[in-house]
Amino acid sequence: MPPPPASSTSPAVGRALDILLLLAGRTGPVRAGVLARELGMPRSSAYHILAVLVERGFVTYLPGERAYGLGVAAFEIGSAYLRHEPLERLAQPVVRRLAGRLGQTVHLGVVYGAETVYLLKERPLRVSGVSATATALVTDIGVRLPAHLTASGRAILAHLPEAQVRALYPRPGDLITRTGRGPRSLAELLDLLAADRARGWSEETELVSEGLRSLGTAVFDHHGHPVAALSTTWRRHYAPHDPGRVREALGRAAARLTSAVSGRAPGAG
Repeated sequence: MPPPPASSTSPAVGRALDILLLLAGRTGPVRAGVLARELGMPRSSAYHILAVLVERGFVTYLPGERAYGLGVAAFEIGSAYLRHEPLERLAQPVVRRLAGRLGQTVHLGVVYGAETVYLLKERPLRVSGVSATATALVTDIGVRLPAHLTASGRAILAHLPEAQVRALYPRPGDLITRTGRGPRSLAELLDLLAADRARGWSEETELVSEGLRSLGTAVFDHHGHPVAALSTTWRRHYAPHDPGRVREALGRAAARLTSAVSGRAPGAG
């Protein structure tokens, strides 16, 4: 079957994709003039295409810097492939093995918009004579929770460009709470994410549910972008293992899954 004839809009589509690819390769926002110059397109064309991309959520404009960065829609499209069956199939044995080793519930989650969506959940059968189902969790498969409150959500947000995080939470009211705890301002959230990024894991205590504590570590694609996170949850006053051991096991599992999806951690060669 012959390919469809090129339409008159093909050059504009190509330029839009070029803009997205250029922004994806930068660590910070880029001004329109720089985009136009580096891509060899008229500045008027660059502004027109950027306006459409901003309207559709693929690009976000930062007035303070008068520059553009990737928007939420671009992140969602970029991670869509791994959100589906390939990621779940590769993650299933990793999640099951980690739950058995820790004696704690383990999840695989992704961020969609400003929410954490859980794709996999594995419970150990029994922990030192205590039923693993004794702890009631709200993290069933398909459940959505505010990403800034969950350990897995924060593990992913911590490795997103700041411009994307700002686009997710444009208003203070977007930072809702479930238990009366959690970041109340964007500045507070950004500080938490910076700390999470520096240490390589995220932790929340009773932000999602009273009496529960969670740790999360990000999984990365071949660009070093976060596409998912592994997390484990246990009762705050009862843990089968020392938290240090939990962090170490979680980090190793996330590294294995990153390798399985042909990914690499940020800064890796």
